[in-house]
Amino acid sequence: MVMRLRLIACEVFARQVYYAAALSPHVVDIELVDKGLHTRPEVLRAELQQRLERIPESRYAAILLAYGLCSNSTVGLFCPHTRLVIPRAHDCITLYLGSRERYASEFQKNPGTYWYTADYIERGEESEGEWTPLGASEEALEASRLYQEYVEKYGRDNADYLMEVMGAWKRHYSRAAYIDIPEIPLPDYAPQVKELARRRGWCFERLEGSISLIRDLIFGHWDEERFLIVPPGQRITPTYNGEIVSTEPA
Repeated sequence: MVMRLRLIACEVFARQVYYAAALSPHVVDIELVDKGLHTRPEVLRAELQQRLERIPESRYAAILLAYGLCSNSTVGLFCPHTRLVIPRAHDCITLYLGSRERYASEFQKNPGTYWYTADYIERGEESEGEWTPLGASEEALEASRLYQEYVEKYGRDNADYLMEVMGAWKRHYSRAAYIDIPEIPLPDYAPQVKELARRRGWCFERLEGSISLIRDLIFGHWDEERFLIVPPGQRITPTYNGEIVSTEPA
């Protein structure tokens, strides 16, 4: 049966969600949210809730969220009249890699990783070849802000030297990983990321990603293992275990 679905997605997934929606057996209405709100989880949460509250009752079979927990930005979200569907994911890196198992495996191998994708680079701000990494921790954001401050004051070469002397880049991180999406050929920014890794003394890896989670979200393949279905009147809550998210009364 053809369903009418509403999808609310971070703008970094614009290419993926429009591609999947074009092939979906369902009718999908898409709205994108500014990726910059990720740096302020409470603001992003309020924005998402406001968008949910503006959706008319009885219009959609489900409302889809192309988000993970994302620093608890989706915790507490609810819709009083329509079910929500959200991937069981900590953040958008899982959605790029295709599964939380793949992300867990990569994290175990090298937890100190800066993640990059073409979408995130294109829709982010750049300062002298410095991009905010995907799913950046507060430490990573602070290091990036410090680097940009040094670049503005002393130039890039001196900023690189100061960060190296301080050990700021290597304190928590040692790898730059660039995620390719084979299903959707995108502009290739891997050489720039590789050069960035060289300057910081990191190793560089190019990894194959997948849009399988996003595709199945939009195609309506919502198995309990990978997706949480939130009934009307229930809200999203974290579980702090392998399920990642669950529900409770709103």
